[in-house]
Amino acid sequence: MANTFYASPPHLQIQHLSQHQQHKYLTSSPRPHYKLTSSPRPLPTQYRLFAFPQPSRPNFTLNALHSDPPHQRSVNFGRRNERYEQWDSLTSKLSGAANFPFLLLQMPQILLNARNLLSANNTALFAIPWLGMLTSLLGNLSLLSYFAKKREKEAMLVQTLGVLSTYVVILQLALAQSMPFPYFFATSLVVVFGLFLNFINYYGLLNAQIWRFWEDFITIGGLSVLPQIMWSTFVPYLPNSILPGALSFLIAVLAVTMARSGKLSEKGVQFVGGISGWTATLLFMWMPVSQMWTNFLNPENMKGLSAFSMLLAMLGNGLMLPRALFIRDFMWFTGSTWATIFYGYGNLACLFLLNIISKEFFLAATVGLVSWIGMAFWRDSVVHGHSSPLVSLGDLVFGSRK
Repeated sequence: MANTFYASPPHLQIQHLSQHQQHKYLTSSPRPHYKLTSSPRPLPTQYRLFAFPQPSRPNFTLNALHSDPPHQRSVNFGRRNERYEQWDSLTSKLSGAANFPFLLLQMPQILLNARNLLSANNTALFAIPWLGMLTSLLGNLSLLSYFAKKREKEAMLVQTLGVLSTYVVILQLALAQSMPFPYFFATSLVVVFGLFLNFINYYGLLNAQIWRFWEDFITIGGLSVLPQIMWSTFVPYLPNSILPGALSFLIAVLAVTMARSGKLSEKGVQFVGGISGWTATLLFMWMPVSQMWTNFLNPENMKGLSAFSMLLAMLGNGLMLPRALFIRDFMWFTGSTWATIFYGYGNLACLFLLNIISKEFFLAATVGLVSWIGMAFWRDSVVHGHSSPLVSLGDLVFGSRK
């Protein structure tokens, strides 16, 4: 049997040296350096799924724009204390709790569609625009990719629930033949591969080249859909045309191609990298604009709007506000705030002005919303050691102070 040599640890090796030699060894040996990181280290290439050689990536970031920034929980790391860690844990749990109102928000529609399908009333499902549901699905997938890269597990679960619940509605529309089968088949492939790639990437098992291909896909898709949806909102006041979507598609393809071929500057690459997250956020931000425009054109239709659904939308998005503020994610905070105020609370205000809901109901919603936002900013300023909540807002928009 071959002999095996094991080197002794350094603290045992120096025991055999003289006192002068020990002093010289300890003072001349380099000190180890440790770097604290907030996300798990990716697996070596040999353990990755689809392990291709990984190209080097430029080491630069842009606050609230780049889709792959350093983890924002590093803000004021030196100020961490017990209250900081407790608020970190609580905001994470609050973000995960948003699943419940969002699930309740979608379930009535799913159950109603199921009853109509069982009673062979397929015509009722034609009232649901499948293009709108497809847009929502694309937005959820884009935000799922964004949060997967940031290792925000609770936010990932919220977006995953959004993908699955929306896909169930799309499946029902396909069964009712409201959605053409080729579109449904393509959507199903995107959902399956999208969920698979996102969760594999979350655990660090996906090669960077495949992930970049997925990012390019959702960037082009999101940037193509957003202008088309915005244009279609104002039809027939604007001519019915696919020109906005077609032009946006060409611009997106050109931008992604130039970014991947090294034709853009670092800031240009950062901008392209942030497009997918921002287009998904803007898609959801446009939903209340579209709803309020519909309310303006047809105020009689407001009677069919559920106040309970709007309250659930306000609650779900509001629960994620403290987390977005805590980790200094400007994009997430902007989207959640907009949906909370303009979609949930804004539609409640419309219902109140039309005397559809009581004054007490609207007043309770107003007091609850203002108190919740105020509490989030106050608590965030306390755990970060700021003198005013306005400092937290400044950190969110302009970046943390050194």
